[in-house]
Amino acid sequence: MQIQSFFDQSTSTFTHLVWDSATGDAAVIDPVLDFDYKSGSTGTVSADAVIAALDAHGLKLHYIFETHAHADHVSAAPYLKAQRGGKVVIGRHITTVQAVFKKVFNLDDLTPDGGQFDLLVDEGDELKLGNLIIRVMNTPGHTPACVSYQVGDAVFIGDTLFSPAAGSARADFPGGDAHALYQSVTRLLSLPEDTRLFLCHDYPAPGVAPVACTTVAEQKHNNIHFQGQEIDYIKMRTARDATLEMPMLILPSIQINIRAGAFPAPENNGVSYLKLPLNQFQEA
Repeated sequence: MQIQSFFDQSTSTFTHLVWDSATGDAAVIDPVLDFDYKSGSTGTVSADAVIAALDAHGLKLHYIFETHAHADHVSAAPYLKAQRGGKVVIGRHITTVQAVFKKVFNLDDLTPDGGQFDLLVDEGDELKLGNLIIRVMNTPGHTPACVSYQVGDAVFIGDTLFSPAAGSARADFPGGDAHALYQSVTRLLSLPEDTRLFLCHDYPAPGVAPVACTTVAEQKHNNIHFQGQEIDYIKMRTARDATLEMPMLILPSIQINIRAGAFPAPENNGVSYLKLPLNQFQEA
C-alpha cells in the first residue's frame, strides 16, 4: 500500500491518494474543488494535482471516497470521475443529512435517497482495491453520516480528529452529537497504537507544517480534547461549539456536496445557481 497526501491551503483540507503498488489500483479520499466565494468561480488546481499523481504512478482510479458531506470545501468527485473514472462512495446515512438540508435550502429537486452517489456503504462493508481491502467504520458525531475507511494499518478518519494540538471536530451541525463523536473517537483510539490515522484537516500555527497523519498512540496520549472523561469532553465541546463561527463555505458546499459534488441543474440561461437562505442561521 502506498499513500500520498495533498494539502489545500485555502480550506486546510487533506486529500489522500491510496493505491496498491502491485496492481496500480487506486482510490482518492476527500478531493477538493477550488471555489472562490467572492466570485462564485470554481477551479481544478487541487484536483489536477491528484490527477497528475495518478498519471505519474500509472494508476487506475476505482473509488472516490467521501468521509462525509463536507461543510468547508466543495467536492471534486465529479471532476475526478469525469477525468479518470471511479465510483463516488459515501456512508449510507448521507440520506439523513440530505433530508435535513433539503428543508434548509428548500431543494424541491433533491431526492434524499443517496442516489446521487454511485455507492452507499455502511458499517462492516468491505471493498477490494487490488490486493487491498477497504473496511468501512461508522464514526458519527461531527455529522450523523461520517464514516472512516480502514486500509491495513491506515485509517482515513475524516473530521473526527485533527492533529493532537488542534483536538477534534465540532459537533453542532444539524444531526451532530458530541456524545456520538466521543464514542467514535474512543473506538478509533482502541485500535493498535501504531495504527496510522490520516486526517481530513489541519490548522497549524503560522510557519508550522500541516500534519497529514498521526498515530493512535499520539492521539491517545497528546490530543488536547481527549485527556478527561466523556462528561468533560461533552461539556467542553458544547461550550466551544457555541463560540465558533459558521465555516466560510458551508452554504455553497453543503448544497453541492449532498448532491455528490454535482452542481444544481442549469437554469434556462445555462447557469447553475446556489441558494442563500436569509436569517436562517445565527452566528456565534
